[in-house]
Amino acid sequence: MTNRSAGALTSADLGARVRMIRRRRGLGLEVVAGLAGISKSYLSRLESGHRQFDRRGLIEDLASALGCSIADITGAPMASSHDDHEQTHDALAEIRAVLHTYDADDLPDVAPRPLSKLVHTVDAANADCAQAQYHRAAREAATLVAESQAQLWTSSAADRRTAVRAAVLACFVAGVVSSRGGNIDLAAAAARRGHDLAQRGGDPGLAGFARWYWSLELTSTAARTRATTVLTEGITELSPTVRWSNTDTLTAEMTGLLHLQLARTAARQGDGEQAHLHLDEADRIAAHTGEQDGMRQHFGPSNAAAWRLSTGIELGEGPRVYDEVMRAGLDVTALGSRERASSIHFDLARALTQHDRTRDAEAVRHLDAADRIAPQRLRPDPLARELIAQLTRRAARPSWELTSLARRFGLR
Repeated sequence: MTNRSAGALTSADLGARVRMIRRRRGLGLEVVAGLAGISKSYLSRLESGHRQFDRRGLIEDLASALGCSIADITGAPMASSHDDHEQTHDALAEIRAVLHTYDADDLPDVAPRPLSKLVHTVDAANADCAQAQYHRAAREAATLVAESQAQLWTSSAADRRTAVRAAVLACFVAGVVSSRGGNIDLAAAAARRGHDLAQRGGDPGLAGFARWYWSLELTSTAARTRATTVLTEGITELSPTVRWSNTDTLTAEMTGLLHLQLARTAARQGDGEQAHLHLDEADRIAAHTGEQDGMRQHFGPSNAAAWRLSTGIELGEGPRVYDEVMRAGLDVTALGSRERASSIHFDLARALTQHDRTRDAEAVRHLDAADRIAPQRLRPDPLARELIAQLTRRAARPSWELTSLARRFGLR
């Protein structure tokens, strides 16, 4: 890259910006160089202006390693060489076609891969969703829905339960991809398909998972009354089947998740008493199960605390519940999910800004962390964009971190 292609900035200017950002991040040369895929000595020479920034990809790699926007380094936007969000969005037409072509009782006209391979691929796609790698999960999302449903209807009795689990999980992946791609109605349709297929499996924990996810997407479409019914019926069905076993906690985990979602739904309807009752019940269940990860949903004390935070925000209790969960030692890393970690940092930021501007600096740090952990989760979120705009409006002098966030979200 010539100096001209980076605007009026020389290589020395670009290097100085990289060094400034790295130091503000508290990162060493070796760490950033490793993340960017270059040597420590090369990065040092770039920062000192003794090497040229001669590749678009080099600046992209450094921006990714530093957790900043390309504009923070160059002073001007520069088109990315790839767009993961577009890949996610492109998968929606295929998911829609599968869901509209085949009903839950239909045998899709496809030749599914062997069940063991299908299970492995579906689990990998679910793991991609947990790590906010939606573009990777999207690659076969529609195909997995069709193949897993075909496996369900052609598998032997001995394999039926495994096939049903794969089909339900494939619908979950399709729903997450649809939601992150901006189509909540398609996400709700995928969730409903997963619920319908789960009824064929005879597995209470799996049925609870499908109910929980369907209610999540129903809530996103503002169908709160329907969501409440789905959740309440799910708790009624699952509660008698819960066994406090160290070997199989899935039913207990899903019962806890149903209580957490019912708490948030109650909060959105302004019913604080019911919200807290369900939060307390989820805490009780989490104390029995400990930290678990059934269906990669991370139920346990840490996630229950995170849901208490998001529910408190809906009730207008943001700053108080922030202090409460932080005093209790909320451990974001315990969840093992970049998507959840990003969401929690975003909720921490929302909580801090709910009443006034006195804790905006802390909020910016959490927003910055959320974006650095999973930008593909955060940047399409209109609430995140509005929060950054709000923080910018009420800042006497926006910090570098806030300005960088605004650039990353295309607000500057």
